Amino acid sequence: MSGENGQADGGAEGAPPEQLALIRESVRKAKAPRAKPRTWRGAALAKELPVARVLVDKGVLHLDRYFDYAVPEELDADAQPGVRVRVRFGAGRHRVRDGRREGGGLIDGFLVERLAESDYSGPLAALAQVVSPEPVLGEELLGLARAVADRYAGSLADVLQLAVPPRNARAEQRPSPAPLPPPPAPGPGSWARYEQGPAFLDSLASGGAPRAVWNALPGPQWSDELARAMAATLVSGRGALAVLPDGRAVARVDAALTALLGEGRHAVLTADAGPEKRYAQWLAVRRGSVRAVVGTRAAMFAPVRDLGLVAVWDDGDDSHSEQHAPQPHAREVLLLRAAQDGCGFLLGGWSCTVEAAQLVESGWAGPLVAGRERVRAVAPLVRTVGDGDLARDEAARAARLPTLAWQAAREGLRHGPVLVQVPRRGYVPRMACAACRAPARCRHCAGPLEARGSDDLRCGWCGREEGGWHCPECGGFRLRAQVIGARRTAEELGRAFPAVPVRTSGREHVLDTVPGAPALVVSTPGAEPVAEGGYAAALLLDGWAMLGRPDLRAGEDALRRWIGAAALVRPQSAGGTVVVVAEPTLRPVQALVRWDPVGHALRELAERAELGFPPVSRMAAVAGPPEAVAGFLRTVELPGEAEVLGPVPLPVTAPGRPRRPGAPPPGEHWERALVRVPPGRGAALAGALKAAQAARTARGGGEAVWVRIDPPDIG
Repeated sequence: MSGENGQADGGAEGAPPEQLALIRESVRKAKAPRAKPRTWRGAALAKELPVARVLVDKGVLHLDRYFDYAVPEELDADAQPGVRVRVRFGAGRHRVRDGRREGGGLIDGFLVERLAESDYSGPLAALAQVVSPEPVLGEELLGLARAVADRYAGSLADVLQLAVPPRNARAEQRPSPAPLPPPPAPGPGSWARYEQGPAFLDSLASGGAPRAVWNALPGPQWSDELARAMAATLVSGRGALAVLPDGRAVARVDAALTALLGEGRHAVLTADAGPEKRYAQWLAVRRGSVRAVVGTRAAMFAPVRDLGLVAVWDDGDDSHSEQHAPQPHAREVLLLRAAQDGCGFLLGGWSCTVEAAQLVESGWAGPLVAGRERVRAVAPLVRTVGDGDLARDEAARAARLPTLAWQAAREGLRHGPVLVQVPRRGYVPRMACAACRAPARCRHCAGPLEARGSDDLRCGWCGREEGGWHCPECGGFRLRAQVIGARRTAEELGRAFPAVPVRTSGREHVLDTVPGAPALVVSTPGAEPVAEGGYAAALLLDGWAMLGRPDLRAGEDALRRWIGAAALVRPQSAGGTVVVVAEPTLRPVQALVRWDPVGHALRELAERAELGFPPVSRMAAVAGPPEAVAGFLRTVELPGEAEVLGPVPLPVTAPGRPRRPGAPPPGEHWERALVRVPPGRGAALAGALKAAQAARTARGGGEAVWVRIDPPDIG
């Protein structure tokens, strides 16, 4: 017993052979102590390409560059270019242990590339985590995002927040469907109505890259025509992308693509979709399962493989302008994509913007239009009611509804619904000549004149006082600002036509379609529902409310909204009539009567070229507190050709009212300066503003300055 006890007390040396074997086996299976995740202290690095270049998700300009991190061996397989990662950011040089930097807060980022060595001489921190092995940032998307950031003086991280949707784990774990073979070539359909329509489709189907500005004919066929252009691109084995202004337009093209190609050949990307559905659709596009994409501006960065066509519909709509930094416009992003990928480009709409006309005038794109006989055959009859008619019209003075408009509505209600377009609340008129209604502009910079008091006439751009103004068109000396009074339109129409139902469509409740039965449909611009069989008539009331806005694009935008409503009316041969209440001698009204938006855009382009207005020139807005704006303008190294207009005070945002991009916070007093450069110097202007903003944010401590390239509303 004593001997056995002594042997037992001797420990493992006196253990039976089977116990020693078990101990040795357990030691053999034991793993080396694992490094602590997210710091990887003492962990071995990847044997090949041990350096990861990472774009951290910090949307500040002075950090708009890549940072190098060490790749632990355990993350080697998953840490591939394009994946989402987490890194520790902000550790100083003194936080070094065992030759590796530690500390700092965890932050998201994208792994851009793997390198054999870093050009940074100090110690590197290690990648903390590979969030997902799914590569979501390809070289093409990264190059596009960098081009957009440079174009709009923004940061790459901000652009990627717009381009790559948030991750959804459940959507990522599901496999995407297998890609379908190219569909058969579609017929030309209603593209035969256009002089070069069939040839445009043939070029897309054969692998070409045609670029066109498409002036669509009135009627609902535009969605089918756009779907056929996308289908023709798919025939060549390439991808197609279409960006539309709102969900209603997306739904129409979605239905047209489904009817033409069937299910499973296209994806719909809109911001309204839930995070899981949107990310699943986006992944299907990224993985190559789907080659056609239709969506709102959220889809302008969609990673379509082998892109063959990018298309944008109604590029003058405000919805195409992104509200988050750096606030790119969908048209400009798609132009960059067309140049980067060498693909086809299609800019379509019932109207025509000045930017679209410039693309044709420069020869970059060709016109895609119908002959005048065809236009007259499908367009409604347009009649005008001017100030002279209103002055002689007792009914207009009593009920705010001119006799001609009342008669057109009464006649139209016998055959179907009647559309009544009224300007939405918030339109503010600008000053114009009381005799000929030409806009009143500054003699120094041609900016819009504003009356801030009975005797205080100033420029809205450069702030100069204007004394002794006279009209360069007719020589008149009197100014006027049209008063808006359209708030009671629906109620007054209900009293004028008591037996007719009245429907409204606006910001609070937008109708998609209305039946073909007689009814009055009162809508704000852009919210007009589609009527079954088309409207019998349309009344475009209070035209001066849109024409009198203090904005460079007032005439262009008014014509676009008028044509958008008139295009929903039946052709003249079917009795379709449009009545517009605006001075018939004005250029936008004449363009509507002739149904010639292209001619109007060309004349606007020539006038802007003469005056140095965008898009012929490039312009940037700098807004903020007065001291901050003045300090920014002192430090920025602008190109020698740059011209600074202002600063001028901005209207104070009332408490409780929605704040527009670039507007001051409620109750604060801001100023805005405009910086204008000639053609070809836009990149230099954006680079100078970005460098000055980066230096300002790096110093810190100062009040924020808001910088926007090519603002859509410059006054």
